[in-house]
Amino acid sequence: MITLFRKFFGSKLGLGITLGFLVLIAFAFASSDVANQATFGGVSGGDRVAIVGDEKIGNADFSRAVSNAIDQVRQEDPTITLPIFAAQGGFEEVLEQMIDRAAVGAYAREYGLRAGENLVNSEILQFPAFNGPDGNFSQDAFQAALRQRGLNEATLRRDLGDSLLARQLVVPGLSGLRMPQKFAIRYASLLRERRTGAVGFVPSASFAPEGDPTEEQLSAHYEENRSDYIRPERRVLRYATFGVDNLDTDVTPTQEEIAARYERDRAQYAASEERTFTQLIVPTQDAANSIRERVGNGASLAAVAREAGFSTTQIGPIRQEAYGNQTSGAVAAAVFDAPRGRIAEPARSSLGWHVVRVDNINTIAERPLASVSAEISQQLLQEKRAIALADLSARVEEQVDSGVALSQVAQDLEVEITSTAPITAEGQIYGVPGAQLPPQLVGAVSTAFQMQEGEPQLAEIVRGTTFMIFEVSEITASAAAPLDEIRDQVVLNWRLSEGAALAREAADRVITRVKGDAALAAAFRDEETALPPVDNLSLNREDLLAQGQRIPPALALMFSMAEGTTKRLEAPNSLGWFVVDLQDIDTPEVSGNDPIIEGAREQLRGAMSDELANQMTRAIRDELGVETNPAALDAVRRQMTGETQ
Repeated sequence: MITLFRKFFGSKLGLGITLGFLVLIAFAFASSDVANQATFGGVSGGDRVAIVGDEKIGNADFSRAVSNAIDQVRQEDPTITLPIFAAQGGFEEVLEQMIDRAAVGAYAREYGLRAGENLVNSEILQFPAFNGPDGNFSQDAFQAALRQRGLNEATLRRDLGDSLLARQLVVPGLSGLRMPQKFAIRYASLLRERRTGAVGFVPSASFAPEGDPTEEQLSAHYEENRSDYIRPERRVLRYATFGVDNLDTDVTPTQEEIAARYERDRAQYAASEERTFTQLIVPTQDAANSIRERVGNGASLAAVAREAGFSTTQIGPIRQEAYGNQTSGAVAAAVFDAPRGRIAEPARSSLGWHVVRVDNINTIAERPLASVSAEISQQLLQEKRAIALADLSARVEEQVDSGVALSQVAQDLEVEITSTAPITAEGQIYGVPGAQLPPQLVGAVSTAFQMQEGEPQLAEIVRGTTFMIFEVSEITASAAAPLDEIRDQVVLNWRLSEGAALAREAADRVITRVKGDAALAAAFRDEETALPPVDNLSLNREDLLAQGQRIPPALALMFSMAEGTTKRLEAPNSLGWFVVDLQDIDTPEVSGNDPIIEGAREQLRGAMSDELANQMTRAIRDELGVETNPAALDAVRRQMTGETQ
């Protein structure tokens, strides 16, 4: 199973994500284009993957959610692919979360809970993806972000509404959750539990044969453990970069172009004003007028907003046109018509009614051509460069699509071709630990491992300034290394494997002696082959937790054994066997006022909350009724992963 994915979706307390993730992930991370590559409405098995109560989960929504989810996983594991994601149960995990979201939302609405428009608006304002250049909400940025991710406003609002309903429904039931005193004391006493014993290690190397294996023995070991010698797929890339320096046209702006641009944008350089103000958005006109009247009578806008359950926002400095693009023309006109220090006439945008106090007005004088000529020249230069580079990249793309070889394209551009050493799908230089790929190639690795040899592709490295054309020139398939090339390694592994079998027999003899009342150290000394000294240990669980997440396996075994038992544990890579002897378990009593009890409560609170939230969600699903469509799920999986019937 995909550990990161399960961890990300595992806690029901993260309701803003776990139950509303369809759109939330889409705006938190860059969305992939998988969902837009095909239409899923007509796949075999129907147009829905599940029905929750009266609500259906369509194939298109499901495929989009899968795309967003795999993008999230790729933040930690860039090598994850859709087939791997599918094989590890990712599709089923996404569907389960979508069903949970739909079920909780439907149940909440059925019993009268609501997520009003203003509440949803307040959530929308929290998304950085919807902000304009000044850092404030922009209607244009909002619509552009929706279009970019193939969503509509209704879908966004529905999912945010369901997420808010989930908070209203589930979170209050978990507030004040507290582990009973007896349970907490029992758990706390386990943290103080002390275990005394000994751990010894029987190394395979001490029993490994000194001579070389026969060819038959070596070949048999190699074939039996062939998977241990698999080398990853490697690819060699050839690439060349081009940009502004490779343009074949002069893009320097002329004086005539500068003057023409000034005339076109004369309004931009005319006398103007910027305003800074404090804004509050409320759902109704009556509420806006009431707040304006109270502030006009001497009340504080911030205090009135807090009383009403809202908060104010500082905006500006900003011009009227820019503010109008963020809100509406009516709101901007009202705000820029009001005098300094006064509340503007309330006006409405798509987010609600705006109550705005003008805090500062800054008048900007007209700027003549001479003072802005350099600024306009730089702007024109960037625009002309971008256009010229776009034309150049389009010509290169036409060459690539026409089958022109990379060498010919590079020759036409007068750029050099560079070849990489063999690289792996993880972006590592094969066989050279610590070596790094050139920065411009890092983003191209995943694409390169889906390409065929000798089929160049064009990529934009730095937006609007630098491009790269690259191809795969050599592919070495993943396979076991030939025995002749790794003979020394295989011989060493054979010796360890043979020694591990004898080491296990020695460990069993040691355990037999311990069961006959011998101490572990004495049992080790009785072996004919000299063994490393035994470590005597006395640890409690707090000491164990101090080891961090990577607790040594022998210690983990020691804290899972019964008192008076002796067990063996195989070390990784045939290195040998641990023998663990647990002599005594001391569980001290914990007084009722010991601080460790409160710490235990806090540790268990999350687990209890998750469990109760999970039970509640399951009960909701049972009441509403959930029906899944395995045929549609399989059809979407096959279409997204490219599997055949």
